[in-house]
Parts: sequence; C-alpha cells; structure tokens
Amino acid sequence: METAEAAPAPLAVPGRRRGPLRRAMRELTLVAVLFLAYKVARVAVVGRVATAVENGEFVWRLERLLRLPSEAVVQLPLLAGDLPVRLANSYYAYVHFPATAACLVWLYLRRPAHYRWTRRALAGLTAAALALHLLVPLAPPRLTPLTAMVDTGSRYGPAVYGAPGADDLSNQYAAMPSLHVGWAVAVAVALVAATAGRLRWLWLAHPIATVLVVVGTGNHYWLDGVVAAALLALVLFLLPGPVPARRPAGGPRSDPAASGRMAGPARCRAASRRGTRRRVRAR
Repeated sequence: METAEAAPAPLAVPGRRRGPLRRAMRELTLVAVLFLAYKVARVAVVGRVATAVENGEFVWRLERLLRLPSEAVVQLPLLAGDLPVRLANSYYAYVHFPATAACLVWLYLRRPAHYRWTRRALAGLTAAALALHLLVPLAPPRLTPLTAMVDTGSRYGPAVYGAPGADDLSNQYAAMPSLHVGWAVAVAVALVAATAGRLRWLWLAHPIATVLVVVGTGNHYWLDGVVAAALLALVLFLLPGPVPARRPAGGPRSDPAASGRMAGPARCRAASRRGTRRRVRAR
C-alpha cells in the first residue's frame, strides 16, 4: 500500500510580517506630517490681527444680509449652566482629532480602498483650507467685538487656546474655513460610504454636533462650515472613488496559508486514487 508523503510546510518569507507594520507606520507618519503642516501654516499667518477682525466683522454682516440666524442664538442655551457649556467645550477640544484618527485607523484595517480615498480627501481639503488661511485671515466670533459673543473656552474651560497675543502654538485668526467641520463631514461621508444598513446614516450626527459646537462656543461662523463643506465637495468631485482591490477571475482571492494547509490532504486523496487504480489493473 502506498503512503502519501506529507506536504512540506510553506517556508516563511523573511519580512512578510513586517510589510503591514511598515505600511501602517508610513500612513501614520503621513497623517502626522499633514497635521503638523496644518499647525505650522496656521502659525505662519500670525500678525494680521487688524485685518482678521475686519474680515470677521464683514462675515458677521454678510450673514445677517443672508438672513442666517445669529451665532449668539446657538450660544445662549449653552450659557444657561456650567454643564452644557463645558460639554460643548470638551467636544470641541477632545473629539475633533481623535475621531478623525479613529476613523482612519478603522478604514485602514477594514476598508483599505476607502481609507486611501478618505486620506486623499482630507489632504486635499486641508491644503485648500491652508491656502485660504494664508490669504484671508479671519477672527472667530469670540475675538470679534462686534458679535458680543463669549469666549466659552477661556471663561468656563476646558480651553484649547491661550491668550491670542501670547499663543505661540496656534493661530486663532484662521477661522475660515472650519477644519473642525470639514474633517467631521469627511469622516461621516467616509463611514457612510464604507458601511451598510440604515444605521450608517447616524454617522451624520458627528458633523451636525460639530457645527453646533463650533458655532455655540464662538469659534466659527456659519459660513466657515459652509465653505469647508463646499471645499470638501469639490475635492471629492475631483478624486476618483474608492476602488476595492481586484480579485482573481473565477473565484475569491486566494489565501496562500489556506493553500498550504489544503496541499497535504489533496495529495493524500490523489495518492489514494492512484493506488486504487493500480490495484484494479492488477486484477
């Protein structure tokens, strides 16, 4: 009786496990560089305070001409107690970047095609926003005396920014467009596109909450969010959509590990059939 020889175990390829880790580190580095470039460019436009305040007054008057509701109307309920205003300040301070990073990590692990699409969209939106920050300095409502709005962060906390004249880490006169709103909309669009079912539309709660928070805390005008959403729409229009990785024709994507595991049993069955045919011929 013939015995089938056990299939040799697949050889380990040096560096195979390092590939995903290296790609992950590269992607995290790209996101970190993007964020640092955003911060550096915002600081680069410091020193145009008078122009920024004039632009803030212009935006405030323009919104009234457009019959947009006053930002102060959104802020008023927050000032009714410490808890609402602190929750709004905390959302502004602690949700923006972590939510975006969490979305990118999940997409990278579970939806690679959507991850690449979202990363490119965020990069394009951020680049366009930085150009506007450099060209059009804009004081937020809390730093525009005409609005008479309260700086909720500095008064109630937690505060993201220091005193405007002594803040070396960020430029507080770069309100147009709002990347808080732009990134929140991008996150929602990406997750709606990458998931299924009716509940996926709940991701839109994030940009809605972000708009109310940035307006209510006096950090942005309505038009800051409108311009951010318009820029994102333009970037998405110019970008190709997410394309999943191609699979071999005729079946699902092959799994080398699974192929190795199946090789042994397949050889055993083939050897058994050959032995049976030989015994039949011998008779």
